[in-house]
This record gives sequence, structure tokens and C-alpha cells, in this order.
Amino acid sequence: MPEAATLLGFDYGLKKIGVAIGNTLTAQARPLTILRPVTKQERFAQIEQLLEEWQPDAVVVGLPLTLDGQEQYSSLRCRRFAHQLHGRYGLMVHLVDERGSSLEAQAILATHADDDAVAAAVILQRWLDQKAE
Repeated sequence: MPEAATLLGFDYGLKKIGVAIGNTLTAQARPLTILRPVTKQERFAQIEQLLEEWQPDAVVVGLPLTLDGQEQYSSLRCRRFAHQLHGRYGLMVHLVDERGSSLEAQAILATHADDDAVAAAVILQRWLDQKAE
């Protein structure tokens, strides 16, 4: 990965996908958008548009784990989503433990607004912080 790499972060869900943008030069992530695709085709059309616009060097996908760190059914869906991103676009995909990211996003927003993009930024920021260590 280049020294100053651009990354997209995803908080994957069946109804909504939070998206964040960040880069390794500033080691900062910020919320970008929330995708609300109805079909699988819409999902990947929207993602492809973001990939064309932002040209990321890699992507980060939140991996939902149980409180004790075990995988669950939604973990499999996220892994599948990550594999699809890699397979379709040839991008390096990093999985990051997303436990608590929605709670952290809600605390940041301090409202009941949709928190998916902020949760994606939290997930991406975790990855950037790990890389900085």
C-alpha cells in the first residue's frame, strides 16, 4: 500500500451500509454517506460509483463479533461482503472488529439520527490507529 493511501470504510448491513473515507497520511477518518440499496445490483452500483469517485487503495469492513469475540451469523455476511469487494474490484480488504462502533457513533452524534456513516468512520479510525502503533 502506498505511504499516503486512501481508504473507504464500510459498516455493512442488509438495509443500510455506512461509508467513511480516510487516509494514512493524516490517519483520520470521517463519515461519508449511507447507502440504502434495495437490491444487490443497486448495492454494487452505488459502491462502484464511490470507488470511481474516491479511488481508494484499500477498504476496511467492520466485522461484527459477539461480546466475547466470537463470530456470529452476521460475521459470515460481512466476510462474504468483504470477499465480494475483493473479487469484484481487486482491492485489498481489511476486516476490523466493529464491537461497540454503533454505540460510539451514537455518542458522537448525541442524537437518534442514522449513525451508520459515523460507525463506518469509527471502524476505519480503529484500523488507522492500529496501523499507527
